[in-house]
Amino acid sequence: MPNSRRLDRLTLADYALPASITERLFSPALVVFLDHVRANVQQMLEYLGGEPTRWRPHVKTTKTPVIWRELVNAGVRHFKCATPREAECLVKLLLDMAVEGADVLVAYPLPSPNIDKIERLAKAHPGMRLSVLSEAPAHAASVPAELGVFIDINPQMNRTGIPMADRAGIEAVARAAGSRFRGLHFYDGHVHDDEAALRQERCWELYRELLSIEASLRQAGIVVGELITSGTPAFPYALSFAGFRELDNAVHRISPGTVVFHDMFTDDLMADVELRPAALLFTRVVSHPTADVATCDAGSKSLAAEAGDPAAYVLGHPGLVAQTPSEEHLPLRVVDGNLPPRGTELLLVPRHVCPTVNLAETFLLVERNQQVSVVEVAARAHDLLVPEG
Repeated sequence: MPNSRRLDRLTLADYALPASITERLFSPALVVFLDHVRANVQQMLEYLGGEPTRWRPHVKTTKTPVIWRELVNAGVRHFKCATPREAECLVKLLLDMAVEGADVLVAYPLPSPNIDKIERLAKAHPGMRLSVLSEAPAHAASVPAELGVFIDINPQMNRTGIPMADRAGIEAVARAAGSRFRGLHFYDGHVHDDEAALRQERCWELYRELLSIEASLRQAGIVVGELITSGTPAFPYALSFAGFRELDNAVHRISPGTVVFHDMFTDDLMADVELRPAALLFTRVVSHPTADVATCDAGSKSLAAEAGDPAAYVLGHPGLVAQTPSEEHLPLRVVDGNLPPRGTELLLVPRHVCPTVNLAETFLLVERNQQVSVVEVAARAHDLLVPEG
């Protein structure tokens, strides 16, 4: 995918770091610009028509309570996460902030003992509403009484969930969940066609099928309380889908999480959204292996590389194009301009910000007035063992 013209228009002045910090900053280092985070959250609220209750952001992207606090302050009360560690960190923040009406969905088919940790959280904090996903009657029946159940529907992504055509299987899971049944989870993350009109067409076709599933359950006497759709590539088309606005008995929520930090993939793909990169990787040029290549010290151990090349965009330097990284090296080919000297400080916009954040133990948090602090990425990685006793 070529460099994004919108990213070309960003200025380094909007991402300034004080020299007193950069001279002490090891590279590579993740840097989060809080003012850009706040701008993205406010932009999302505009897309939501000022209704934060329609947003159930996935916190797997941001993984950090200091960022989740911005969502809470914006009025968000419904959240989605993927791991028990994310759920534990999120519940702690919500309790610390004395948030009323908080609702956390662990959107993953959790086996034991993973699900047992969510049960313990629910028992310890009965005022907090926690739910999990299920796709099988036996599993739904075994979900602890303290937890809600959302049925995971497979919208042809073929990752998890019950196929949309299996209406009997969907109803069986709902009946097995009984009073714990809360709604349908429908992640349309595979819809990322290049053209917005085609993305909308494909999404709307899927949403019509989802509404048909909801209607079938309702006709069978099963109340669907909530429909959850839409990661980042699809959320505008869910918000514009008339069928979701006309629901009488169910609430519809979208669940994009990447939008808080934004990234190169989303910026290249979605010309119909106005967001700005907020989490960038600070790096330095360390080598000139050829006359037209400058290598920096950011490789696949600090920058997610699974989403393809280029793995990042070099902010303020559209003439530098990232090549395939190795573990500790990212070659930058010079296609326009001069070879940057060794020691040159650069900021990279990750192609895929979510796993990039997970690679960092800490990040540098920067505000517009250049106040900085070091923040732990508290919800990164996974737990290992259930404590004894």
